[in-house]
Amino acid sequence: MTTPKTLGALVVDARGMRCPWPALRLARAMRDVSDVLLIADDPQAGREVAALAGEHGWSVETDVATADEGRWRVRR
Repeated sequence: MTTPKTLGALVVDARGMRCPWPALRLARAMRDVSDVLLIADDPQAGREVAALAGEHGWSVETDVATADEGRWRVRR
């Protein structure tokens, strides 16, 4: 699920989705915008996001999040 932009980034809320869905939602969002904040609670999401970003040359910043979820700011 995507939500309105927050501080210039499109927020993609992928909580409750298991990999590869968070990465697929990220890839879809990055087609339209160049700045995405992905929120996911799957423990594998970080690796998937890093791999996807590496393939496309995107930069990834890990935001501080709760122990239950991760947040990644992805930019072109």
